[in-house]
Amino acid sequence: MSNEFSLHKEIMLSMDKIYYLASCDTCRKIIKSLPKEHDFKFHDIKQDPITLEELEQMRKLAGSYEALFSKKAQLYKSMDLKNKSLTEDDYKKYILEHYTFLSRPVFIIKDKIYIGNSQQNMHQVNLVLAHV
Repeated sequence: MSNEFSLHKEIMLSMDKIYYLASCDTCRKIIKSLPKEHDFKFHDIKQDPITLEELEQMRKLAGSYEALFSKKAQLYKSMDLKNKSLTEDDYKKYILEHYTFLSRPVFIIKDKIYIGNSQQNMHQVNLVLAHV
């Protein structure tokens, strides 16, 4: 039974995934523009908070927690975090504590990560999807 569970878990972690916020207009617009034939696993980070294991996978692909951290978040400003020296452990803690600290959307496609909604990032995602 545990082998079956770990195989299922491994398959779920290896699927192409989008971590997004359903209430975010930008995320919804981006998702709507994706090719319909591509099979993504959608993960609404507000309804289903990311797990430590998922965050670790993202960090491994991104190279750091800071790369995943949104400095545009309202909480970042209201908590005055820009005037603090944040460590990797701080970034990790904040992302796990509140979904708003994850820069979004986060795409994991064929074991590569694409973070945020910048025009350059979305161009990269579209190029990859065109060749999948």
